[in-house]
Amino acid sequence: MNPCRTGIGATAWVIADGYIPPHSSGPEPDMTSHDSICVLNAGDTEARVEVYVYFTDREPAGPFVLPIAPRRAFHQRINDLSRPERIPVGTDYCLLVTSDIPIVVQHTRLDSRQEANALMSTIAFPA
Repeated sequence: MNPCRTGIGATAWVIADGYIPPHSSGPEPDMTSHDSICVLNAGDTEARVEVYVYFTDREPAGPFVLPIAPRRAFHQRINDLSRPERIPVGTDYCLLVTSDIPIVVQHTRLDSRQEANALMSTIAFPA
């Protein structure tokens, strides 16, 4: 079985725990506190991925459009999203990640506010 042709993943993913820590203690840019999504496109065609950011006190931001090449992994720091707007640090949010073909999404947070850094990673919820 060729895994690139099996439709691995889902077309909608949810990350319910978003938070970009507002401070960092390590050298930039490697140790800058951040959230990121890690995306796998195991398919044979480019994926058109859209990211929507939901907040507790305002309307959602997005879509942030990310083309993901076929048979590739892609990492996107949420801190680096800028169009249509930047995501504020120190603010709770949730993500809805959609794609026109099945993908796999994982969420990672690096919290380097203290010298003892914390790294968290979890698979997103396939909706």
